Amino acid sequence: MSYLFRALLLVSGGLLISGSAGAEPNAAKSKGRTANAELANPAEKGGAGKSSRKGGQSIAVLVNDEPITAYEIEQRASFIALQGGGGGQDFKAKAEARWKAIVQDPKTNERFKELLKKNNVQSQEEARALQTKYVKDLQARMVDQLKREARSGAVAGSRVKAQNELIDEKLKLQEAKRLNATTDEAEVTRIVSGIAERNKMTIDQFAQHMKGMGVDINTMKARFRAEISWREVVRRKFGSLVAITERDVDQFVANTSTAQADVELQVQRITLPVGNQSAIAQRIAEADALHQRYGGCATMSGLAASVPGAKFEDLGTRKPSSIPEPTRSLLLNASAGDLLPASIGQSTVELWALCSRKAQGGGDGSVRENAQNELRQKEFEVLAQKHLKDLRQDASIEIR
Repeated sequence: MSYLFRALLLVSGGLLISGSAGAEPNAAKSKGRTANAELANPAEKGGAGKSSRKGGQSIAVLVNDEPITAYEIEQRASFIALQGGGGGQDFKAKAEARWKAIVQDPKTNERFKELLKKNNVQSQEEARALQTKYVKDLQARMVDQLKREARSGAVAGSRVKAQNELIDEKLKLQEAKRLNATTDEAEVTRIVSGIAERNKMTIDQFAQHMKGMGVDINTMKARFRAEISWREVVRRKFGSLVAITERDVDQFVANTSTAQADVELQVQRITLPVGNQSAIAQRIAEADALHQRYGGCATMSGLAASVPGAKFEDLGTRKPSSIPEPTRSLLLNASAGDLLPASIGQSTVELWALCSRKAQGGGDGSVRENAQNELRQKEFEVLAQKHLKDLRQDASIEIR
């Protein structure tokens, strides 16, 4: 019994102190017990088990006489909560506080003493090994419980969002059905299979994985089906109404920092010196007159020569970042061949001409194509939101 007595001394005041550092990593390494324990408890699966037993298939909402069940809302809320993730600083603070309470609880050491006796520990080595396992198990169960509590709170907070999302999806699918634009099951399955493959699972394994996290895979499929069908609805209804001009693309590219980094501007400048403040008005009038006679970059040198004291500069190819504002933005928003309005510089009045624009590496086709696609998508989103709003206003929605 002398070994047992010494082993008990190890835990008399500091069993968990030695295991408290790095509590979360230890919990994470405890053979997946955190996740498995959470997934094995149907009562914690976003309330799905409870809903199906207690009226989960009852009708919660009618959208144009088509039902949305309480189970569907609960499942969607669980899916939304799952997407929201968790953890972070808030979870860490809660874990640290909970662990401190466990360490200070006298019953923690009492249970370990009982464990020592039950395992008939006869040496300090055996006691230390059992102590390490006991600490890891405590940490795993603690993190397990915190995750269940966080998920329960997240699901509860997601029910209203889930209900609104399902109402919108019902309206989208009704409109898709009316236009014969509903996507087929094979397309939805293909997308879900792709997600499963990226996670190194078969679709059946992925479905089981989702089920373990409290979400029926059909909940994910339903969302995909609605969104894909809705995109087709929007394309059919508004495709001919969305027209993106070259000017739209120019302005979008000009105001996109990543695009600016890849573009170069070929510019020329005429500067008219200003000796004193009274001469500014005269120089602006002369600049305006030159603007009227401008016939392209090839005429800039001759225009400068026609005004006493004017200076012509072919500045060549410049990065936008090397040109001061507001001239930079004006040039980025101009088309090739444009002459900017007269601007006042330091003791000068200036005329800037954009002769050409090009991307590094030869052509800016990909940049412009991406810009055009993004602009089209934004236009579609605006029209889609308006159409959905109209559908919702015209719909008969009964919340029970």
